[in-house]
Amino acid sequence: MKSAVIVFPGSNCDRDMAVALRDAGSDVTMVWHKDADLPQGVDLVAVPGGFSFGDYLRCGAIAAQSPISKAIVSHVEKGGYALGVCNGFQVLTETGLLPGALMRNAGLKFVCRSQKLRIAAQSSVFTSEYSETSTISLPIAHHDGNYTADADTLAVLRAEDRIAFTYEHNPNGSIEDIAGVLSANRRVLGMMPHPERAVDPGHGGTDGKPLFSGLVGQLVAA
Repeated sequence: MKSAVIVFPGSNCDRDMAVALRDAGSDVTMVWHKDADLPQGVDLVAVPGGFSFGDYLRCGAIAAQSPISKAIVSHVEKGGYALGVCNGFQVLTETGLLPGALMRNAGLKFVCRSQKLRIAAQSSVFTSEYSETSTISLPIAHHDGNYTADADTLAVLRAEDRIAFTYEHNPNGSIEDIAGVLSANRRVLGMMPHPERAVDPGHGGTDGKPLFSGLVGQLVAA
């Protein structure tokens, strides 16, 4: 199973993402944002957290115009998988691969702490190793994590079981406590919390590890 981790100017979780995927059994290639193509045979594209292009203009907006972002869209349209975490979630919404937008936190402050989450959608390759009733704890670190979508979009997300994670004790004002959403084909996940920062006991917890082991296992078996 092959993964590509995208690197933008300002990415700061790319190495963490690569380590998490490698530890789960994936062959990982780092891909610079100016590359126009993904490596041959890639199954999963991971767009990591950070502050791509300094978050100028709007978080993820400039990164979404990079050459590699067009390749990510093409990859998904051809049946590939993608994971966007924090700034990566913002990038994927800006490309149109995921619905909604990530706005400034309701408290207008950067939040950085461990955050409890509920598994809201188990029927995806990203959440397959979590129990449907699981409550997990993952780090969050963001200033623009307030997930917003119109009423029609929210109705579709609920009806199609595409709300992947929700917050306990909402940290940023996200509508309906949404922490992560799936695409219509369930092959793309965007989430604000950082599972790649919770895959080793040295991180203080390993609640992110099942996301990567389950994802790699599912894609190897596919």
